[in-house]
Amino acid sequence: MVPPRVKNRAEYGTFRPANRNPPSPPFPLYIRTHSIRQLVSVIEMARSVGELPEECLSHVVSLTCPRDACRSSAVCGAFRDAADSDLTWEKFLPSDYREIVSRSVCPPEFVSKKELFEKLSAAPLLIDGGNKTFCVDKYTNKRCYMLSARELSITWSSNPLCWCWKPTHMSRFPESIELISVCRLEILGKFDTRMLSPNTTYGAYLVFQMTSRAFGLSASPFEVSVEVGDCKKTGRFYLKQDECKGQEESDVSPGALSPRGDGWSEVELGEFYVGGGAQKEVKMEFKEVKSEHLKGGLLVDGIELRPKHFF
Repeated sequence: MVPPRVKNRAEYGTFRPANRNPPSPPFPLYIRTHSIRQLVSVIEMARSVGELPEECLSHVVSLTCPRDACRSSAVCGAFRDAADSDLTWEKFLPSDYREIVSRSVCPPEFVSKKELFEKLSAAPLLIDGGNKTFCVDKYTNKRCYMLSARELSITWSSNPLCWCWKPTHMSRFPESIELISVCRLEILGKFDTRMLSPNTTYGAYLVFQMTSRAFGLSASPFEVSVEVGDCKKTGRFYLKQDECKGQEESDVSPGALSPRGDGWSEVELGEFYVGGGAQKEVKMEFKEVKSEHLKGGLLVDGIELRPKHFF
C-alpha cells in the first residue's frame, strides 16, 4: 500500500516510506511537531504502528503535552502502552524531581511516573519544612511554587500588636498571618529563578483573605511590583472597587482581587520572564505606606509563582 502524499513536508517532518521488502531495523522517522494529531497522521503512513519500537513511540508522545499524551492512548494499543510508560512521563516531570520529592514533608507514594505526575499536578507538595509548596502545571508541565507567609519579609510581623500568626484550616501551610493593625503595610518575597522552568513567563500572586473585621484596606491604593535584574514592573490598585476612593486617578486599576476556588483570594503582583541564563532573583512586593490611616483584617497565606497561560 502506497502511503498518502504529504502536502507539506515542513509541517510533518521528514518521512521515508518503507520498500516492499522493508529493511531491519524499521525505517527512520523524524518528528518536528508537537501536535499529537500531526504525529498520528505521520505514523499512519507507516505500514504498521507495531513496526515501531515502544521507545520510539514513547519519545514521540513525550514531545507533546500531558493532555495530548493521555488522548493518544485512544489511538491504538501500541500508543496506549507508550502513553502510559515511564519513558514518556519522566520527560514531563522536572529533571530534578527526585530531589524535590526528597524535600517533601510527606513524600508521595507512587508506582509509576504517570501516577507521580498526576499527584504533583493535582495537589501541591509541602516541602522545605512546610514553608513552601511545589506542584506541576497539568497543562504545560511547568514548575509552580508557593512561598508561605513565613518565607516572606513582613514589616512588624514579629510584633503581636500588629500581626498574629495562626493556623488556618483552609491553608496548605501550618500557619498563616493576620494583620491586626498597622499604618505601613509592606510584604516582600524573594525567589531564585533557577528553581523555575526556563523560557517561561510567570505570574506572581499574593494569596490572602479579607476577614470579617477588615478595615482601612480600601481607603488608599496598594502598590505592587515584580523585579528581576534590571527589569522592574509596577502597578497600583484598590482591593475593593466598590469602596475605593480617588477613582479619578488614571494610573490606578480597581478591582484586582480574584477568587481562587480554594477559599482564598489572590491579586497579581506582576509577571516576569525566566530565560535560560544565569542565576537571578525575583523580588515581589505588596505595600501601602503613603497614607497614615490604620488598616487591619488581612489574612496572608503566601505568594504563588505559576506559569501564565496564553491559550
